Amino acid sequence: MSLVTDSGELAAYCQSFAKYPYVTVDTEFLRETTFWPKVCVIQLACDDHAIAVDALAEGLDLSPFFELMANENVVKVFHAARQDIEIVWHLAKIIPAPLFDTQVAAMVCGYGDQIAYGELAQSICKVTLDKSSRFTDWSRRPLTDAQIDYAIADVTHLRDIYQALRQRLERSGRLHWLTDEMASLCSAETYAQTPERAWERHAHRARKPRDLAVLMELTAWREHEAQSRDVPRSRVLKDDIMFEVASAAPRTVEALGGLRAFPRGMERSRAGAEILAAIERGLARDPKSLPKIERDRRSGGGATVELLKVLLRQVAEKQGVAAKMIATIDELELLAADDHADVPAMQGWRRELFGAKALRLKHGRLALTVENNRVVTLEWHEAQDEEQPAAGESTPA
Repeated sequence: MSLVTDSGELAAYCQSFAKYPYVTVDTEFLRETTFWPKVCVIQLACDDHAIAVDALAEGLDLSPFFELMANENVVKVFHAARQDIEIVWHLAKIIPAPLFDTQVAAMVCGYGDQIAYGELAQSICKVTLDKSSRFTDWSRRPLTDAQIDYAIADVTHLRDIYQALRQRLERSGRLHWLTDEMASLCSAETYAQTPERAWERHAHRARKPRDLAVLMELTAWREHEAQSRDVPRSRVLKDDIMFEVASAAPRTVEALGGLRAFPRGMERSRAGAEILAAIERGLARDPKSLPKIERDRRSGGGATVELLKVLLRQVAEKQGVAAKMIATIDELELLAADDHADVPAMQGWRRELFGAKALRLKHGRLALTVENNRVVTLEWHEAQDEEQPAAGESTPA
């Protein structure tokens, strides 16, 4: 057990970590009462050291940690890296690189979609992690020995997981498959909390252009308010209430206060006035300038989407890759509607593995059948060899 609370000690450890080819990283944080995650503990490990850093220790300077995260000679290994990276980005505007996310690597190695760290430790390291501290309050001090041991275990087993997965990827020639995912995780745009784009998470709730216009202004206002006050979005205005306001678009204090779900008295507060101003801005938007409201893409291609799902599952099982790593359902819907859809499934190794087959399936050049209770693909020339009817012919009754 090694808990670091001193700036000098942290600097010494980080200098030592910088001499190794990789460092495993994890964080423990709280977010229930804030907009931005509050980091409480940072864990680091290399081949010879493993430490937990008390990020809340009085006077602790985290600069050596941030310098290590920016060191391009050291691979930073995370499991499910996005939230951890968001913390580093928010605190220091640094994105750890180069990066290796073991959850993504596990998907490429056939461990399924978004496998949990504990499951991966059980499968690769043959250890069962102690979960007793999983839901602990990491902001309370002093930290217990059990908490520190739990935290450090998250990065010590990660060393073996990283080495095992990397070796498998190198042997299979699939290491480059992680490139796109790591590029996304290393992009500052991934972590940008831009108020003007907050509406994108809720665009599906808009039925009319007017609703969308008001929703765009309301979500931008709520996002800015939540960030500036550092409180969860729901503390500012809950989603359901926001959608009701966007749909009704009240223009007076009385009409706003008359909405069934709207908090009593809030209509006469500063927030109420700002909400009414946001509604006015939304109503003043030119409908022609609004993003197009997407309708259900499946309405005209449901059967094609279902076939593509079967093909995706067949390819994923055959190749030992998580289906989600190859394509998402949204991508299948886009692909069903457009052969030239700009989706990852139609690029690079995904196209070679799945995308090209998907197009052949759409155009009758590939069939799906069942052999020994397993779905298999049947190429057009194979169908000809087996004297299947050609296009336009029918099978005799």
